[in-house]
Amino acid sequence: MPEKPLPFKKTLQMRRNYLGRACKLHFEVSPLKIVRASKQYLYDDNGCEYLDCISNVAHVGHCHPHVVHAGQEQMGKLVTSAGFLDDKMVQYAKRIIETLPDQLCVCFFVNSGSEANDLAIRLAKSYTKNEDFIVLDQAYHGNIGSLLELSPSRWKKIGITQKEWVHVVDYPDLYRGRHKDDANPALKYAQQVHTAIKKANEKGRNVAAFISEPLMTSGGVVVYPPKYLKLVYSFVRSSGGVCIADEIQVGLGRCGESFWAFQMHDVVPDIITVGKPLGNGHPMAMVVTTKEIADSIGEFNSTFGGNPVACAIGMAVLDVIHNEKLMSSARNVGKCLMDGMRAIAPNHPMLGDIRGTGMVIGIEIVTDQESKKPSKEGAEILAYKLKEQKIIVANDGPNKNVMMILPPMCFTCDNARRVVQAFDLALADIEKGTSNKPLDQSEDGKMNIPLNILSGLGGPAGLGIMAEEEEDDEPDVKRARYDEMD
Repeated sequence: MPEKPLPFKKTLQMRRNYLGRACKLHFEVSPLKIVRASKQYLYDDNGCEYLDCISNVAHVGHCHPHVVHAGQEQMGKLVTSAGFLDDKMVQYAKRIIETLPDQLCVCFFVNSGSEANDLAIRLAKSYTKNEDFIVLDQAYHGNIGSLLELSPSRWKKIGITQKEWVHVVDYPDLYRGRHKDDANPALKYAQQVHTAIKKANEKGRNVAAFISEPLMTSGGVVVYPPKYLKLVYSFVRSSGGVCIADEIQVGLGRCGESFWAFQMHDVVPDIITVGKPLGNGHPMAMVVTTKEIADSIGEFNSTFGGNPVACAIGMAVLDVIHNEKLMSSARNVGKCLMDGMRAIAPNHPMLGDIRGTGMVIGIEIVTDQESKKPSKEGAEILAYKLKEQKIIVANDGPNKNVMMILPPMCFTCDNARRVVQAFDLALADIEKGTSNKPLDQSEDGKMNIPLNILSGLGGPAGLGIMAEEEEDDEPDVKRARYDEMD
């Protein structure tokens, strides 16, 4: 007999008892308990359906039947084969390499994006015999020690001081950055990398690598000016360093224009890392590099990296991307969404820059379009207002004022239009002042969201907990799952 699900209150209490306080939830004030997902939809414990605009991990859609079947079938045959020959591993490696430029021809399998970036750092050091790295301000490359030191966006939060071997340059911000009005912003921003290399050399240090996302999600979706990466890669390579493209958030067709985000810039990195989309929620990641760089480390082992189940799932994900033409869909749906947002922008002073490509979109929420002052408070209220409309969008970026839209790739133009309409309604409400009360902080550091924002979310003020005897008068009609479709 299946176990009876825990009541919401019990789940919440157990989380507080047994999980670290540093492990945050979406909507801390009124969290959701998600019990099922299908395609681009999430379902909570009351049966309410939410449009998921943030789960880029579920790359081809939550619980896609082809991916689920591949994993289930392989799990019944062979789960682990570390140290032995295995068809699934080599077949999957071949399929990934076929999507890449010829020189990127050697794979290493790991389990997470953090592991992939950690290995990339090790490869860069081993190959160049150098120790220094150049990163963009506000970058995030992973949650293990070696990578937190290369992630300026986390330094203040966790008390890390910049190391001598880490050199930080501005990310090329064309909205409010220092070179936004320059005739050649790509050159101006790239010259900072050249200067960082020169300063390191003056101290007797040499750069091992420059690492960046080809489309920077951690900065609130930063689209680089044309030729920026080309100039940076040239500067780094002329100094003896290598170039690492962190594709963990943006690879596998998500940008719509190309299978890999770096291809939009007409560059070829020396090392790429990829993680989140590979397994559609199953933990898997990889590093791909040149033969010369791969051969520079003596030995590498990963117990679970590239296991048969992961590789079977990975190949199923590639099948779906191709068969359902998801890269083309990302391009078209992303355009639909951004065109819609730009159409309503003149009506909303709080709607700032709208940027991105494909299914990687960032929308700045500002106090007004002229000053461009970030409005973290407005973005937080907006996220809760959208939740009221059963749409899940997160606010992120350096000032937590960028609404991030990185949904499953099966997202449709109808979904995009729904999101635009929801933004239009929510922003109109906020701008009228009906929701524009301050977001106070309680003594325990949690936000106190205005009560009108919580109306309709269920439960007493700020808890999001529906009393056990209370019933949902008008539960949302559940959308068909994959297996219920013809």
